[in-house]
Amino acid sequence: MSAPTAPADLYRHSLRLLLDKDIPAWVALWAEDGVAEFPFAPDGWPRRLEGKEAISAYMRHYPDHIDLHDFPDLRIHQTTDPQTIVVEMRGVGRLVESGAPFDMTYIAVVTVRDGHITSYRDYWNPLTVQQPGTDFTGSSR
Repeated sequence: MSAPTAPADLYRHSLRLLLDKDIPAWVALWAEDGVAEFPFAPDGWPRRLEGKEAISAYMRHYPDHIDLHDFPDLRIHQTTDPQTIVVEMRGVGRLVESGAPFDMTYIAVVTVRDGHITSYRDYWNPLTVQQPGTDFTGSSR
């Protein structure tokens, strides 16, 4: 089954892949030259990832650290650019290392071209990653 191409449908599909912990399929939704930006990332966390390979490396160990259960409160807003959406949501689950609850709020601006994510600006809550066990990036903070 191929991924949907409309931005909102592709985004919903990407969330299902994250819940299924299918990181390779999630990465496959990205354009080769896709860019992920994290404007609110705290020190020690990447602020910009360029290219599918960098995005794959960033996400590779995500399910080993954060066990996502749901994305409640999902709201997808269309913009004047039909290829760009603004997403509001929460990601909830648990931290694998401690079993502690995980609850992160997000606002993302996502652009899709030719059925692939080309730009993802993720304004996630940096306070959440101050909990032990949240660092899936392999950085040594």
